[in-house]
Amino acid sequence: MKTSETLIKTKWVIDPAHSEFGFKVKHLMITNVKGVFRDFQTNIYTSGDDFTTAEIEVRINTESIDTGDEKRDAHLKSPDFFNVETHPQIIFIGKKLERAKEDTYILYGDLAIREVTIPVKLDVEFAGRMTDPYGNEKAGFVVESKISRKEWELNLNTTLETGGVLVGDEVRISCEIQMIKQSNQ
Repeated sequence: MKTSETLIKTKWVIDPAHSEFGFKVKHLMITNVKGVFRDFQTNIYTSGDDFTTAEIEVRINTESIDTGDEKRDAHLKSPDFFNVETHPQIIFIGKKLERAKEDTYILYGDLAIREVTIPVKLDVEFAGRMTDPYGNEKAGFVVESKISRKEWELNLNTTLETGGVLVGDEVRISCEIQMIKQSNQ
């Protein structure tokens, strides 16, 4: 998402202590299993302070998945799902951030999981800007979406005797993101 004007670029980094890349998916079709990825890197640049001009790249290390259950996490890291040895990262490249309402946006981009890249649309809520007690300017965002895990070839499932499946197809993405303004480039 680049602008043709030669404005000063502002670099933003995600504050990992105050950010979370989370998801949830149906289990046994009656409850949700929630999880997060603990390790991620980002490159975010804006023209001046205008977030609609943002150039966004997010890389999530698949090895860092955490659902609160070591056996489930090991299975999710296996070739049945993320295959972390062959596909160590989930990559999102933002293409366009479009204002929907005053503090809500739609972020269009490409999401690559297991080397399958699919265009996605993410709902973004701008939570505001604030300067912390140390003089750092911060901005907060909530990002949500729903994707089909089968589109990325995360197909493993078991049909239940009582009907339904063990793991739902729909994955709800929910991210809380706090960014720190770095410097002008």
